[in-house]
Formats: sequence, structure tokens, C-alpha cells
Amino acid sequence: MAEPDHPGYAPADVERWAPEPPKTHGRTAFARDRARVLHSSALRRLAAKTQVVGPGTDDFTRNRLTHSLEVAQVGRELGAVLGCDPDVVDTACLAHDLGHPPFGHNGERALAGMAADIGGFEGNAQTLRLLTRLEPKTVADDGRPVGLNLTRASLDAATKYPWAPGDAPRPTAKFGAYPDDLEVFTWLRDRAPRHRPCVEAQVMDFADDVAYSVHDVEDAVVAGHVRLQWLAQPETRQRVAAITRDWYLPDVGDDEVADALQRLGALPFWAAERPGEVFGGRRHLAALKDMTSQLIGRFAGAAQAATRAAHADGPITRYAADVVVPAGTALEVAVLKGVAATFVMSTQERQPFYARQRELLSELLQRLLQRAPEDLEPPFREDYDAAADDAARLRVVVDQIASLTDVSAVAWHARLRP
Repeated sequence: MAEPDHPGYAPADVERWAPEPPKTHGRTAFARDRARVLHSSALRRLAAKTQVVGPGTDDFTRNRLTHSLEVAQVGRELGAVLGCDPDVVDTACLAHDLGHPPFGHNGERALAGMAADIGGFEGNAQTLRLLTRLEPKTVADDGRPVGLNLTRASLDAATKYPWAPGDAPRPTAKFGAYPDDLEVFTWLRDRAPRHRPCVEAQVMDFADDVAYSVHDVEDAVVAGHVRLQWLAQPETRQRVAAITRDWYLPDVGDDEVADALQRLGALPFWAAERPGEVFGGRRHLAALKDMTSQLIGRFAGAAQAATRAAHADGPITRYAADVVVPAGTALEVAVLKGVAATFVMSTQERQPFYARQRELLSELLQRLLQRAPEDLEPPFREDYDAAADDAARLRVVVDQIASLTDVSAVAWHARLRP
């Protein structure tokens, strides 16, 4: 049985960086891509990497793996309704956080500073590096590792920021490829509009925002960091507005945030505690879970309707159209992200904890540079031995650290004490 066709996609979309023999087991190339990510060691490691709070903090809050699975569920369904290949979107969603280092965005900032002279560090660029080089799955005929060797369409869908450092279309520190990965980046972007993510990447990006905003608030409520009735207080809304402005929407005003919180709070499924209800009891948790489901449906439905209103019926794939998110929906999503940031990530009591995480990664990098290649894992030891100069060797050590989980980074730091 030959490999099935891919409706809505061109032959070039199914090409792989390193050619592979034709498969005869009846799955699509895109279904194979999804399976390769799902079975990767990089995806498994996300179970021990920080989402909002560190893994192992309790039995409820999400980690990077559960977040990625939830993003994939949201993205797959939205993409399918629009006409994208569901496996392409699913692959991109599962892969979108693979490049995150220990300690989440805090670790990302730490490694970015340490790698500033060699092209920096960026989680999205590290994802591309994992998919096309570091994750052990396929080796080309000339002996070079090519990672999972995904199709062009799936790699492009996983590329949220399709530009290299210094080539962004707007002021941002985000980018999708390091300078020494530009060869494969150029290949996967062949004939793509400059700086424009494909629609599958846009679906992945929106699904990430939706899952992030809704589930992080759910986690914050269950962990006791915030109670939803607090959001009716004017002083709380001002705090949320300031964080939303600082972190997500620079031009948003206090009144706009207050209006968005008022709209959300007026929804019949908004899970503020009711009189006599036990906080954290089954009725409260059930209401909270219903709220998350309803909010996801609200946001995804709004984007689906707006995208379809802007574009004719029919499958939307690759560069046929863009995802349209109504301004009100984008504001509500950003405000919910601002709520989680206000009551979890930006609290003063967590700042010394974040500083210690950055210090730990800096010390670990210095110790590994002194003791490499002996203390590197075998794949990275090979990369270190093959590196042409000090910059390339530093990149290998950064790759090694980025591969670690929160727990293993702490263990390595303890084991490599001077």
C-alpha cells in the first residue's frame, strides 16, 4: 500500500531535508512527522521542565509536556476546521516548546546572555536545531545528523518566527534560526514569503496563546495564587493592566483591561466562587474546568469565524491565507496571560528564586566549559570534538545545558562542583 496523497499540499511540502526511501505502510508523510515528534526524547523531557511553576510542585499544575499536549488538541481541531492538514498542525504544536531550556523563560534569558557572542539563545531557534540536528533519529548519506528529518511543511509550521537574528520585521528579541542553522532554514523556507509564518504556524501560535492564557489562570487559581473574584476590584485590575502592558500589549489602556475583565466576569460560566462553595472543592474545581473549556471554545470559535469571514470557503493551507483573531479576543487572551503573570511570575517573593536559577545555569556553563568534553553526554561530546573553534564549542555546551530538565540541571550543578 503506497503512501497516501496530501490534499492541499504541493510535492515540495512533503520533501525532507535528507531524502528517504518511499514508505509503503499507508500513513501520510505528515502522520509520520507527528509520530516522530511524539516518540522523541526531547518531547519526553518536557515533562520535567517548568511551565508556570516548577514541575513537581504539586500534582495538578501543568508542565511543558502537558501544556504541549493541550496546545496540540486546540491547534489540531482549529486547523482541521480551516482545512489545514491536522497532523501538520499537531506536529508543530507538539514541537513548539522542545527548545525550552531548564527553568522556562527564566532559563532562556540566562542562556541568551551567556551565548550573546555566538548568536544568542532563543527557544524557538533551539527547537529548529533539535528538529533538524540534535534529536537522534536520522543520519544523512554523508553522515551528518539531520534530527527527525521532518517534511518541509511540518518544519515550517513549527517555525513561529521565520527569520534569523537581526533580520526581524519588527523590534523583537525573538528569532527562529541560529546563524549556523541557516542552511536548513533556507531550505525549509524555500519560496515562502519573507517573514510570513505559514497558516499552520499561525494556528499553532494562536493555540499556544489560548492554552497558555486559560490553563495558567486555572493553575494559578488551584494553587491558591489568585481568586477570580479579586479581578472585580479596581486596584487589582490596575495591577493586571500594568503587567499586561509591560509583558504583552504595550499600547493597552487600563480601561480596555477593565472592560475585558468585566466581559469575562459576566460570562455565565465564569468560575468565581459562589456563596457557600468550598474553595478547591469538587464543585469549585468542576466549575473551573468548565470555564477553561468554554473559554477555549470562545477564543477558537472567534478566530475560526473571523478567518472564514475574511477568506473564501475551502481548505486554507500554507500561504493561502492568514489566521484572523478579532481584537477583542486578542485582548481577552492577553489579559488572562496578564492575570497569571501578575499573581505568579512577577511576584516579588519569586525574584530571588529566579536569580538563583540564572546563577546556577551560569555556573554550570562555566564548569562544563572547563571540563568538556569529558563531562558532556556522548552525542554532545561528539559535537564538541568536531567543533571547529571556541564559538562552536560554546554552542555545543549551550546545547547540552538546554537539553537538561529542571531537576537534571540542579543535579549536574551539584555533581560538577569545583
